[in-house]
Amino acid sequence: MKNIAIIMGGYSSEYKISLISGNVVHQYLDKTKYNGFRIHIFKEKWVYVDQNDAEFPIDKNDFSVTVNGEKITFDCVFNAIHGTPGEDGLMQAYFELLGIPQSSCDYYQAALTFNKRDLLSVLKPYGIKTAISYYLNKGDVINTEEIIKKVGLPCFVKPNKAGSSFGISKVKTEAELPIAIEVAYKEDNEIIIESFLDGTEVSVGVINYKGEVIVLPITEIVSDNDFFDYEAKYEGKSQEITPARISDELTKKVGETAKRAYEVLKMKGFSRSEFIIVNDEPHMLEMNTIPGLTTESLIPQQAKAAGISLEDLFTNAIELALA
Repeated sequence: MKNIAIIMGGYSSEYKISLISGNVVHQYLDKTKYNGFRIHIFKEKWVYVDQNDAEFPIDKNDFSVTVNGEKITFDCVFNAIHGTPGEDGLMQAYFELLGIPQSSCDYYQAALTFNKRDLLSVLKPYGIKTAISYYLNKGDVINTEEIIKKVGLPCFVKPNKAGSSFGISKVKTEAELPIAIEVAYKEDNEIIIESFLDGTEVSVGVINYKGEVIVLPITEIVSDNDFFDYEAKYEGKSQEITPARISDELTKKVGETAKRAYEVLKMKGFSRSEFIIVNDEPHMLEMNTIPGLTTESLIPQQAKAAGISLEDLFTNAIELALA
């Protein structure tokens, strides 16, 4: 029996969703192969939480825990932290230094994909289309006229290095732009402002399954809100249709684009890429490397449509990390 540390929580606004994801992983872990340990990672504490919700501090020197006088070490880490420090490369680098296998991509890929600006810049030479974008760092002069001249209206203002959908605004008038920029700066000190892409939004899961990179059935996102924001993503304010209602030809094209991005970046573990299809051309918005793993989340939905159970999905992630 291997000891698996399921890390969850994190330091960002997304910690609540991460706790749900981590608990789902713990629930569906194959109990005949693995001992699952729920590890909460917060700024103020790293603790193992047992079945009675008792907490035992993690020794950060070697990522071990002592329970009732017995020291427990881990064979593998299942990373379920959305946002920092689990999705931006910090935990990946820490585990690499300790020599502990973990289920997500390596630290460089995590840092790169977490930075929307850098990710899209790296993928552009490979023919992957994106929205027109304008960048701001905190303290930069905000020239609203110049921004609108480049990206047009409406446009989207987003934190550059924040997961999920916190701090994102759809801006319809020049007057709304400074307010949206302030909202985004609450999440991050770098901002990306993108042109509005009017098309079909899809989410594409790409995973290494049993040694082969596969594209999962694509999900079409129809938001009840103005865009796929936090409410739409996590509070049921959207329809998520799997498989997406797009042609076979377009399904193939989007899938190949997402797979190319995964392979170009030398990814491992899970990835979920968001695209808007405009005039039959997929435009990439971002790539998530620690996507939600709640039973309602997109990757589990897509895996189910592909005939892969949650237990198989999680076992596969662990076995590939250990290989």
